[in-house]
Amino acid sequence: MQALIVIDVQNDFCPGGALAVPEGDAIVAGINSLMKDFDAVVLTQDWHPAGHSSFASTHDGKEPYELTTMPYGPQVLWPDHCIQGSLGAKFHTELHQDRADLIIRKGFNPAIDSYSAFFENDHKTPTGLVGYLRTRGITTLTMVGLALDFCVNFSAVDAAKLGFDVEVRGDLCRAIDLDGSLAAALTGMETAGVTLR
Repeated sequence: MQALIVIDVQNDFCPGGALAVPEGDAIVAGINSLMKDFDAVVLTQDWHPAGHSSFASTHDGKEPYELTTMPYGPQVLWPDHCIQGSLGAKFHTELHQDRADLIIRKGFNPAIDSYSAFFENDHKTPTGLVGYLRTRGITTLTMVGLALDFCVNFSAVDAAKLGFDVEVRGDLCRAIDLDGSLAAALTGMETAGVTLR
């Protein structure tokens, strides 16, 4: 059984959004056409409360994209984005949301950011996705979405560590590429056993 995991194709990550990924909207049509080829489709949705600890605005004197240290380790401070219930947090209007079997919301704990579809950034607190996939008998995952070097990367590496057969479709992802983050992510995914296509 195979699942398509669609990572964070939301307005704030698309052109015009608060944390826009270049050409983030260019992948939507391709993702939609791929959905029919899978036994299950899972969408993830960044879902932050206002004032989230990963927002630069909650740290005096800090600017977006600066690095800080949280109790769980290093954390990039982001512009305020994907705030619960906001237009920016909604899925891109052209994404076929009705095809989703499951929507996983992440980043809703104000104290911990969450890049991965499987764990929050403490690498311990689960989202529940692994249980869903295992009870459905799904063993093979294809990942697409935004951003390749952050949420797609962390999700793919975690999935490989959990024993899933994982492929990332690079043509259906876009990256932020912050200070070499894309090259590091590609190397890390390959090292973890993720197939890059």
